[in-house]
Amino acid sequence: MTIDSSVQPAAAGHAAAAPWHGQSVLVVEDSAVQRAHLVALLRELGFATVLEAADGNEALRVIEGAGGTPLFLVLTDLEMPGMDGIELTCQLRERRLVRHLIVISARDPRLLEIIESMGSEDASFGLLGTLLKPVQAAALQQLLELTARAPGGQARPPDFVPTLAELAAALARREFLPYFQPKVAMGSGQLKGVEALARWQHPQRGLLAPLYFIGPLEGSALMADFTLAIVGQVLERMLAWREAGLPPLTVSINLSADNLAERAFIDRLTALVLASGVAPAALVWEVTETSVMRQLSQSLTNLGRLRLMGFGLAMDDFGIGYSSMQQFARCPFTELKIDRAFVHGAAQWPNRHVVLKSALELGQRLGVHTVAEGVESEADWRLLRDLGCDMAQGYLLARPMPAEELLGWMRRDRRRLRELAGSA
Repeated sequence: MTIDSSVQPAAAGHAAAAPWHGQSVLVVEDSAVQRAHLVALLRELGFATVLEAADGNEALRVIEGAGGTPLFLVLTDLEMPGMDGIELTCQLRERRLVRHLIVISARDPRLLEIIESMGSEDASFGLLGTLLKPVQAAALQQLLELTARAPGGQARPPDFVPTLAELAAALARREFLPYFQPKVAMGSGQLKGVEALARWQHPQRGLLAPLYFIGPLEGSALMADFTLAIVGQVLERMLAWREAGLPPLTVSINLSADNLAERAFIDRLTALVLASGVAPAALVWEVTETSVMRQLSQSLTNLGRLRLMGFGLAMDDFGIGYSSMQQFARCPFTELKIDRAFVHGAAQWPNRHVVLKSALELGQRLGVHTVAEGVESEADWRLLRDLGCDMAQGYLLARPMPAEELLGWMRRDRRRLRELAGSA
């Protein structure tokens, strides 16, 4: 039940469907050769107007001369005479002169990671991503497809915030339901487990992601009932899968900080599972470092109780907290889930590669299963496989799906996954 608010980028389709078609773009690059290359790529991709500038100062003059309306896209180099790309990026962010930004460089990749850090701290920044030179058409188009998202590549904010009364009514009507995202063994391509991800089937608004309801639920008395409602449905699905002849699967479910610290909730949770006939070993409770730290002593006690009963325990989002390694060492975890921030693009970014390798080595030395989240490209997959990661999860493999679609997905994608596992 990870609180995932990600939005899958729109698939590249016919040229007329691309959100950047007919828009204006500015290329900021001091090398005339490199600038011509980028201009040609952007015109081929369907931009109506491609403006040019040789440095940051000229770029600002071009934008101001365009009438004050924010440009759809600026694509800028980092190292330039006059105003460099980092200063230009700061100016664009502070003055809100552009809707989307792509930064490129042939220099130390860590310089590009500085830009990505700026984007992660400001969701309204509009940073689509960064690219190393020479820029390839496929990589550029992949970033452009993110323009279907809100600025910053983030999921669009909710257009309504439900009240606790509305959430309580939705719980009573069983409108919250689990979707399932596969976890695939990297050595064989076989399905080994799934993660349960909560969704709200709203009667008027359709299927809603967790960003619409998790925030209001957190800290309220409804969180326990919400979690138990999702767990109950997961248990029903697991029994149905077993009767349908599916191979044994583990299901991972997130526990919030409030859940984890409350002894009475743990009693209700374990009683629900034991009464269902599902073996505790088939369930993995995912917790984050922050949830453990919220009420450390009671959280550790409850984690110990769950592990003694035979449940699996996973540290989710490993690597993003201030003391992840300390908490991982002191808790009886059976699984280490590495945050997508260190997975996606690690084949390109040396720093991410180092962190990813270190996390996998830690899991291997401690004898726990390692799971990589956010696997979105074959480059991600190949690197993880070469580093000895056990399982992968992400859009390269499958998006979250209703329970009834899982069997069809297994049959349809079995060959593709085996080929992926065996690819050189």
